[in-house]
Amino acid sequence: MAFQRIVTHPGGAHQDEFLACCVLLARHPVSIHRREPDETDLADPATAVVDVGGEHEPARGNFDHHQFPKDHPPLCALSLVLQHLGVYDDARIFCDWLETTERFDTRGPFDTAKWLGVSRDALAKLISPSDITLLRRFAKSSVVMPGEILWELMRWVGTDLLDYLATQRQRLSFLTEHTEFWDIATGADQFRVLFLPRTDPLPDEPSAGLDRFIASHPEKPEVAGLVYPDRRGSGFGLSRHRDHPRLDFTRIDACDDVHFAHARGFVAKTSATDPQRLRELLGLAWTG
Repeated sequence: MAFQRIVTHPGGAHQDEFLACCVLLARHPVSIHRREPDETDLADPATAVVDVGGEHEPARGNFDHHQFPKDHPPLCALSLVLQHLGVYDDARIFCDWLETTERFDTRGPFDTAKWLGVSRDALAKLISPSDITLLRRFAKSSVVMPGEILWELMRWVGTDLLDYLATQRQRLSFLTEHTEFWDIATGADQFRVLFLPRTDPLPDEPSAGLDRFIASHPEKPEVAGLVYPDRRGSGFGLSRHRDHPRLDFTRIDACDDVHFAHARGFVAKTSATDPQRLRELLGLAWTG
């Protein structure tokens, strides 16, 4: 059912209900009312009640987490809305910031800093002034109406987030279909690389999502390098995966079919297209 209005709490604004409202606006472009909900709001499935109301009843549009027990897994209002829209699992995979947002809202800054392994002061140094302004302006509003600058910006945020998740899911499906793992033997050593062949059409950023694909792979493969189509030429790019210390592409700088090798050794470009030659170049770049 389409929501006709969104209700969230008045007073101070936080990242979780702000982003939850943004995501809802992407699907339901309606007004936002910052006030305490009444029983009519909670019973009305056309009213989305976010981060207030003491209920998590998605069928009635109620998305509050404050009634959960203190040992409940960290879930905030944004988590509940993403679950309702069926994109929460993808958001946990593709949005590294989400779990931190959940913990910050449900456990507080000191617990979150400890969980991250940083000081409380380090968190303060990462706060964005744009976030401060948006939350302050949202907190000062009693109603946010379509056409207003804040409303339009919030809808952009929600739309971009949902579009990003959809794009990343498509990318992950594409990589699952097309990538190969190569085991390269060199002397007594063997290492693994991920190879993405040239496809038609070629993605705008052929190397995009490769790290995420490896991290989410059910077999958790240990990968040292990446091979992917060069979007500026007909050959391939070669790079370290997570800055693996034993791949040094300066070692192949003198090869006739290598037209670029970064001075720091983490990436190279080659005109070679034959898989066997690509394997040879990777073997030459491997340090003993």
